[in-house]
Amino acid sequence: MVQFSRICFRKYGNFVDNLRLYVRGGSGGMGLPRLGGQGGNGGNVWVVAAKDMTLKRIKDKYPQKRFIAGAGANSSIRALKGEKGKDQEIFVPVGITITTDHGKVLGDLNAAGDRLLVVKGGHGGSFYSGFEPSKGQTKHIRLDLKLIADLGLVGFPNAGKSSLLTTMSNATPQIASYAFTTLRPEIGKLMYNDHKQISVADLPGLIEGAHMNKGMGHKFLKHVERTKQLLFVVDVCGFQLATKTPFRQAFATVQLLTKELELYKEELVSKPALLVVNKMDLPEAEDKLAELKEQLQNPEEFSHLLPDDMIPKNYITFRHVVPVSASTGFGVDHLKTCIRDSLDEDAVMVTKAFHQERLQALRHHSREYL
Repeated sequence: MVQFSRICFRKYGNFVDNLRLYVRGGSGGMGLPRLGGQGGNGGNVWVVAAKDMTLKRIKDKYPQKRFIAGAGANSSIRALKGEKGKDQEIFVPVGITITTDHGKVLGDLNAAGDRLLVVKGGHGGSFYSGFEPSKGQTKHIRLDLKLIADLGLVGFPNAGKSSLLTTMSNATPQIASYAFTTLRPEIGKLMYNDHKQISVADLPGLIEGAHMNKGMGHKFLKHVERTKQLLFVVDVCGFQLATKTPFRQAFATVQLLTKELELYKEELVSKPALLVVNKMDLPEAEDKLAELKEQLQNPEEFSHLLPDDMIPKNYITFRHVVPVSASTGFGVDHLKTCIRDSLDEDAVMVTKAFHQERLQALRHHSREYL
């Protein structure tokens, strides 16, 4: 029995996924010329990944968004060596990329406890500086959150992603017949009887040209980067965003989704992927599913159905193709099983690779002592 945790499934109505902060290292302390005393160095500013932290919490707690480390203590008769200023730590959620205003990546924080030095404090006054201290570094930094989830839902608007999660969870995300229903990310956790948890990210729907930042564009695609696997969701009857845009059959929809991911970052299409063919309760769905499966088995033979600019460099081979109906619940239990099997398969491969690496290291180490 698998169920979706209602507690863990929340609509992030005020979701914040990027933040700009001003950071400044502490100034150094004054030296003491007549006794050769050295002032303390200013404190540094660190960004530290922590569990249960959100960018919205930072924004609410520090509305000025300014973080300044402590100044170093001046040298004195009682303490010729001034104390170092207190470091300033900024606690952020796991999955943060820190960049400058110019887009230079300073670092990624992917696990709780990871930390990054963003600005250094100034030096305390000493003989070499004429006992004059220096100021700390100053900088504007950007915190960019890329969600970390086991599975990321990939699909065009109105493909039925939110409906699918509703069926699995009995939760009530916003659902409507218009295209852009999911405007902000939602995170859910599949809960299994053996206490296994699988996190799922329902992300805003893609549109054609997303790689060029059209529509939700990069806001969607950056979150896909931090998922272990992809879960494509397509309408078995095809997709049309608006009356002025071309109608895409299910096969073309899959390839266009692949192309958008590929154009944004080619490594994304190398992630393990599953395909959910939704709305199987519609007329002629079985015939359309059979046609789609045939096309997916030999995609090169059907590439003539696609415009040249829609053909991906590499076609994705899906681990599972699962027909479902989010409205009736058909196929949902099987989908949950496939999700678990796919992630377990990867976990076994990672464990084997780790053990082989350790074994090779031990063999190499033993040879050095022979």
